[in-house]
Amino acid sequence: MTLRNAFESANLARTGIFTGTFMMKWIFASAGCAGLALAALWPSLAAENAAVPNFGMDSKVGWIAGVPMSEEPIGDDFLPPPSGPGPVMSDKDHPYIDNQFAVRTGKQPTFHVADLSNPILQPWVREELRKVNQRVLAGEAVYTPKERCWPIGVPGWLLYPVTPVYFLQLPKEVILIWQEDHMVRHILLTDRHSRNVKPSWFGESIGHYENGDTLVVDTIGLNDRTFVDGFGTPHTNQLHVIERFRLTDGGKVLEANVHIADPGAFTMPWSAIQRFRLFNEASTKIPVERLAQLATPPEGPLTEAICAENPNSFFPNVPALPIPKATTADF
Repeated sequence: MTLRNAFESANLARTGIFTGTFMMKWIFASAGCAGLALAALWPSLAAENAAVPNFGMDSKVGWIAGVPMSEEPIGDDFLPPPSGPGPVMSDKDHPYIDNQFAVRTGKQPTFHVADLSNPILQPWVREELRKVNQRVLAGEAVYTPKERCWPIGVPGWLLYPVTPVYFLQLPKEVILIWQEDHMVRHILLTDRHSRNVKPSWFGESIGHYENGDTLVVDTIGLNDRTFVDGFGTPHTNQLHVIERFRLTDGGKVLEANVHIADPGAFTMPWSAIQRFRLFNEASTKIPVERLAQLATPPEGPLTEAICAENPNSFFPNVPALPIPKATTADF
């Protein structure tokens, strides 16, 4: 496969939902081949412009959400900003305990219960969260749609946990790939949105570089079928998201500062933070017996993981959400 063909293939994943082993493997192979083919080329592309930060540009270098040794090390929740309106957080009487924190402390893992007192919430949004809280407190296992292979949207993209996100930095766009379910997001390096943006799972993202260490991304055109977080906070198609990806700690940490506005769902704009750590550094701290779960020697760190091949509910009396299916042929 030529480099051009690889990226033409990856572009087909821009807005569609794919299912079936062949289609998912085809998308993953296309994006993976592009990453491998560009491994030697990308550093030189970055070197041509000193203002372009290097977010990895290698199929072996990815970013995993979460802050190790924190109270939520998996990283599937936003961190609050230093000041001002922030994201929905856990109810103080029902703190969220993720699996890693539970293992470390011996506590029982929990599901999300939202703090309904956050002033950013419009009444209808607060009511939707109250319903979710009620289900959790009644003992129901409430998972996010991404557990059933549905796209997580934006800004939810920042909350993809456990497995790495890879950056493919090209002269005219940046492609983000989440390893676990081959979710592909495109950021066009331009200063203007399309005139008529059709709502989609990841919207239309445009971006530019700043200060040699930051990628600024502006996203509109998001459909209202996703949630902005792991609490199940809904939004409307008026959602407007600005993300600032910045390298810190000598390039070992990628920090994403996100600003969110949606006059249909929130009373005011609000901000949040997510932090990622380098995958190749994180993997050196994983017990050797678990490395095979993340990568096998012939494949390298960028591995194949097909969500749609796990169609069953693994919990008694918990019905599984349907797997996404395309209603029309993609080609």
